[in-house]
Amino acid sequence: MAARAFPWVLHVDLDQFIAAVEVLRRPELAGREVVVGGRGDPTERAVVSTASYPARERGVRSGMPLRLAARKAPDAVFLPVDGPHYLAVSAEVFDAVRSLGLVVEVLGWDEGFVGGEGPDPEALARAIQSAVLERTRLHCSVGVGDNRVRAKIATDFGKPQGIYRLTAENWFEVMGHRATAELWGVGSRVSARLAAHGIHTVVELAAADEGVLVGEFGPRMGAWYGSLGRGEGSAEVDDTPWVARGHSRETTYQSNLVTPDEVREAVRVLTDQVLEDVRREGRPVVRVGLKIRYAPFFTVNRSRKLPAVTAEAGPVHDVVQALLADHLEEGREVRLLGVRAEMTMPDDGDDVSRTPVRGRV
Repeated sequence: MAARAFPWVLHVDLDQFIAAVEVLRRPELAGREVVVGGRGDPTERAVVSTASYPARERGVRSGMPLRLAARKAPDAVFLPVDGPHYLAVSAEVFDAVRSLGLVVEVLGWDEGFVGGEGPDPEALARAIQSAVLERTRLHCSVGVGDNRVRAKIATDFGKPQGIYRLTAENWFEVMGHRATAELWGVGSRVSARLAAHGIHTVVELAAADEGVLVGEFGPRMGAWYGSLGRGEGSAEVDDTPWVARGHSRETTYQSNLVTPDEVREAVRVLTDQVLEDVRREGRPVVRVGLKIRYAPFFTVNRSRKLPAVTAEAGPVHDVVQALLADHLEEGREVRLLGVRAEMTMPDDGDDVSRTPVRGRV
């Protein structure tokens, strides 16, 4: 099915998804501070993937180093990430939603858009919550909107286990006084750039001179940020199966890599891992990327197009190593490396990819 516009867009977001899945496997952890990340060892270098609500009350947040999480919640139970299991549970969740005869666009393990019709979208939201709970014993929150932007933002107002409607009718009442950083797609850096122009709130962004926004962000993004302030967006939901544009692997090393030879070998290993993922897709590589994080926490990201599209390992290794040679700063210790390979898209080359977006759970 192609993308289709709906009168209502519903954003389904699993509450504390990863932590909730782990509690289902270990019922004795219900109500406790649970932190999932890395290999589950808070003494290692790794970050929090998610935390249960009790752990969040202690200040633990996604992306936080496990060591800091252990200081904030010393009594928490730390568990390793189990990606294949979360993926399987996620598939069950969205199969349950599809069983209601609905169009579903999956965004990630724990969230997706659903097309809604009829006069009572809240009734549809309740049916989705019931179907998911019955099939998986997991709770979800549902944002109801007249487009994707408003549905996505509405979900946060419904958490946990709730339903919230956000439309053109109540957009400025709910969002107008809020900081621009609370908009989906506006992070701290963008909000700081907006603030430099005296734009601090959503209503100020909605009323901002488009010329100012275009001058700061360019013609495409400047116009988009203005429309975001007004809560405008697409009402389309597309259930076309997601096709990966690329694969990446990265590793945070428990001890910093010190010598250039150590770094080159680590990049070679990561490139081999990525190529194995690419081989399973059966599509050749067109571009590669390299991520280097120096100690203590300075990150460089660079990418380069291959001279020719290829399914061979040698040319991919050559370009990745050339990127490394151009951007490795000798004398600086490396704590993290990442390699990415982007592939040709299937069929006639149309870009049917959709990048999964991890929302707040």
